[in-house]
Amino acid sequence: MLRIHRMLCRLLASLTALLALASCGGTGTGLHNTTKAFTPQSAMQSSDWSNPAELERTWQAARVRIPKSGGGYIRTTMEGLNRGSRSITGTWPTVIYMHGCTGVWSGTYTRIDFFARNGYAVIAPVSLAREKYPKSCAPQTHRAGLHRPTLRMRQNDAGYAIAKAKTLPWVDADNVFLMGFSEGGVITATFFSTSPEKSVRARIVEGWTCRSGWVEYKGINAPDSEPVLTLVGSKDPWYQNVWTKGNCTKFIEPSNGSRSVVYSTGYLSTRHDLLEYKEVRETILGFLEQHRNH
Repeated sequence: MLRIHRMLCRLLASLTALLALASCGGTGTGLHNTTKAFTPQSAMQSSDWSNPAELERTWQAARVRIPKSGGGYIRTTMEGLNRGSRSITGTWPTVIYMHGCTGVWSGTYTRIDFFARNGYAVIAPVSLAREKYPKSCAPQTHRAGLHRPTLRMRQNDAGYAIAKAKTLPWVDADNVFLMGFSEGGVITATFFSTSPEKSVRARIVEGWTCRSGWVEYKGINAPDSEPVLTLVGSKDPWYQNVWTKGNCTKFIEPSNGSRSVVYSTGYLSTRHDLLEYKEVRETILGFLEQHRNH
């Protein structure tokens, strides 16, 4: 009976995600692995990583969610928000959400809608909106890291979004959080800046082990002032090789409220996408509430 219940929950979550995807205009041409015309690695230059026009593209393509004071939330993009004349009331704690290596998919909407339903505005910059962007993973075979400098590009995307978000009147600049899933989790864990405008209250890393043969991908770069919650299944199919297998526990600083949650038994131990499940959502909301500046 429990197994049937879990299957029904997963089916419901999938249907909900598909409905969200449809209501938001799908993934957008070129914003997912299946539709993106990727740039050959040989055509990439280090100047592309922080190109101002490219950074602005990721910002304008950002998926946005803004709670409404009377309930519900606005679904839009940053570009759509700039074009329109929506009435936005209130100032909201805000999550900067970094998508995985495949770009915008139904799970992106599952996550940003979850935060919006619980009183958090969300800005999800879209790295695949860059004109020059090489392919970084092959999801069918769970191969990642196909272009090593992707880390630098996407760290720049994250910092740009954090700084821009803090200038918006509906964003509570004292309560900006950074979260990432999969490759976005790598970005969240390794992002570093000494600029106050790029600081956050706390970070959430979903589906990453903090382990890598590449030193810049390894560990956690958050300052002690930014607690980190990491979540991973011990049998996550993406991280079963010698370089990435493990978890973030040894990189965590528990004295500042950071936590490493490793699901080592049951169905969550085999999952890469964790937020779809109630116990994970409760853990995330509890962490945000703990570190939110009230």
